[in-house]
Amino acid sequence: MLDLTYEAPKPKVISGAKEDWELVIGLEVHAQVASNAKLFSGASTEFGMEPNSNVSFVDAAMPGMLPVINEFCVAQAVKTGLGLKAKINLTSAFDRKNYFYPDLPQGYQISQLYHPIVGEGEVIVDIAPGIARRVRIERIHMEQDAGKSIHDLDPTMSFVDLNRTGVALMEIVSRPDIRGPEEAAAYVGKLRQIMRYLGTCDGNMQNGNLRADVNVSVCRPGDYEKYQATQDFSHLGTRCEIKNMNSMRFIQQAIEYEARRQIAIIEDGGKVVQETRLYDPDKGETRSMRSKEEAHDYRYFPCPDLLPLEIEQAWVDDIAKSMPELPDAKKARFVTDYGMTEYDANVLTAEVENAAFFEEVAKGRDGKQAANWVINELFGRLNKEGHSIGDSPISAAQLGGVLDLIGKGEISGKMAKDLFEILWTEGGDPAEVAAQHGMKQVTDTGAIEAAVDEVIAANPAQVEKAKANPKLAGWFVGQVLKATGGKANPAAVNELVAKKLGL
Repeated sequence: MLDLTYEAPKPKVISGAKEDWELVIGLEVHAQVASNAKLFSGASTEFGMEPNSNVSFVDAAMPGMLPVINEFCVAQAVKTGLGLKAKINLTSAFDRKNYFYPDLPQGYQISQLYHPIVGEGEVIVDIAPGIARRVRIERIHMEQDAGKSIHDLDPTMSFVDLNRTGVALMEIVSRPDIRGPEEAAAYVGKLRQIMRYLGTCDGNMQNGNLRADVNVSVCRPGDYEKYQATQDFSHLGTRCEIKNMNSMRFIQQAIEYEARRQIAIIEDGGKVVQETRLYDPDKGETRSMRSKEEAHDYRYFPCPDLLPLEIEQAWVDDIAKSMPELPDAKKARFVTDYGMTEYDANVLTAEVENAAFFEEVAKGRDGKQAANWVINELFGRLNKEGHSIGDSPISAAQLGGVLDLIGKGEISGKMAKDLFEILWTEGGDPAEVAAQHGMKQVTDTGAIEAAVDEVIAANPAQVEKAKANPKLAGWFVGQVLKATGGKANPAAVNELVAKKLGL
């Protein structure tokens, strides 16, 4: 079982001109479902295609075209809900959210307002060892994405690319449980990590496959606790929504700016107006986009083209049986099975591909040593050269081969690093490369003893010093390793030096 005992982090406190204020944050994360086809059509979801090439008649809202639900997208939403320990609703329904924009050909978006497919769940967001925030999930609903309007190709015209139109999204709505900018970014990061483990969203924020709308308000110390006790939102301040954030860094910057903007308004005697705002990263500020709409503004009503979505518990159970090991469980297992620190387990489980690579290296070998080599040598080099684990010049089998040579005592730690360098640039089988480059550690105690005797005989004054101060024995070890070209087994050298000096 995974131990989820932790201490909640303190809320972020911002000092205004007159008094202290606390932040209250809730997020609506839009995650693109990992699927080859769209939510209601068979059109491709491949990114980077020619504009308007991934568009079916349904996506283009041609007369008489009817949506047909993509079962795989439903399964992906259910899997995500299970990964967030959420309630799966066996009956859900689609609604029409009515608004006009050029990149929404139908003039409405098919979404789930009243009856979402996933109900309440939770995410445990790690802030530091032993400190985590429990963020409640209110719901996850499925909806179709809109297209993209492009305004910078011509000074007098705008263009529309409908490739994204109809792509399946999961909107993951949190409760206002987040209390600081760093927590908000960590929450998005944890959602991304879980969905990547599940294979339900690739989490690519650059391509817009994961975006967040951030709701920010401020309150006086103590007011949040009143809200928690009563669930009465009147204890909290008026919130403003910052739309379409696709960068962890910008999420934090936008929250900081927006909180200070609201505090300044309140302390000057004004009132915060509920509205939708955009963040300008160049100016480092939020600006008003439009007044905040409510559900009635969109004239929601049940979509007449789609029957209520009914799924069977047995189908949900089958999906649950196929669930992979999730990050928190994997991290706990790494600490237990491999005897590593929580920090190292965090690093190794951050991405599902990293964890799989490590486990292949560690299989049948010393887990701590494998973790050390993967984190320090491999990850360090990958980061330095801008590689991902997927295009690593060294495979898990090759790195495992290096550790095998160390374990057999055939190469030293220094030789292993030299071997790693050759494998990185030239490739090859570790044992064969080590043999070709004469990287064989001297383990013959007779040869090592002769080298030790020679160094001791040549340095009588140093011998007397070492006998008076045993710490100086390391000097002899260094001299023997130097005399053998670094090939003598360091453990054997240490043992023989101590024996010969009578230490």
